[in-house]
Amino acid sequence: MTPTRTTASAPARRRPRTAAVPAARTAPWQDDPFAEAVLAGCGPLWLRREDGDRIPLDVERWCTPADGADHSLLLRCVGLPAPVLDLGCGPGRLVAALLALGVPALGVDVTGAAVARTRLLGGPALHRSVFDRLPAEGRWGAALLAHGRLGLGGDPDALLRRGAELIAPGGLLLVEVEPRELDERLTVRVEGADGRLGPPFAWARLGAAATARRARRAGLTVAERWTSHGRRFLALRKG
Repeated sequence: MTPTRTTASAPARRRPRTAAVPAARTAPWQDDPFAEAVLAGCGPLWLRREDGDRIPLDVERWCTPADGADHSLLLRCVGLPAPVLDLGCGPGRLVAALLALGVPALGVDVTGAAVARTRLLGGPALHRSVFDRLPAEGRWGAALLAHGRLGLGGDPDALLRRGAELIAPGGLLLVEVEPRELDERLTVRVEGADGRLGPPFAWARLGAAATARRARRAGLTVAERWTSHGRRFLALRKG
């Protein structure tokens, strides 16, 4: 019997390894039409919900000087024993208006373009999240959450607790709320005039009653409620 001859098979060719390309990361309010609109000082912009409905973002108004409704908020800061912190300051209109009233103020925002615009107006501003470490925590005379900023992060309870941490005992958290009674959490994306969408993120919308209820859990009590030029506000005091 003749033995069967075997031949070694050629080693399989290895495909050259290619480095994995990380997916591009985008961040809301930074890598979306909002940052571009702040730089240009124009809109329109919307928050597009998952169901297709849109919530207007009045960027053009935010890039103009403070109006009557804003001043109704800012006058509550005059005479406070400590400076004011504007959380999510945007283009800096409120920081600039506070300084014009003789009230020391600092803006905080995650959008670099907003921080740059605030500084151009002569106002100090930090490029940070409101949940990052901030100067003088627990010693601010008041903190502002205006222009829908109560919705930041989609967790109003966490935001109200954070505001309470930042202000001094007896200090004020001045909040703009929705004109009608709402209490909703949703996922949205910033939409530009050309239809381009930014990355999705969590958002919240609260009316006065829901805000007051959640504020109590954060150790804040309602000191005042008022309406000005169709906009609604609450002054929440830290006990």
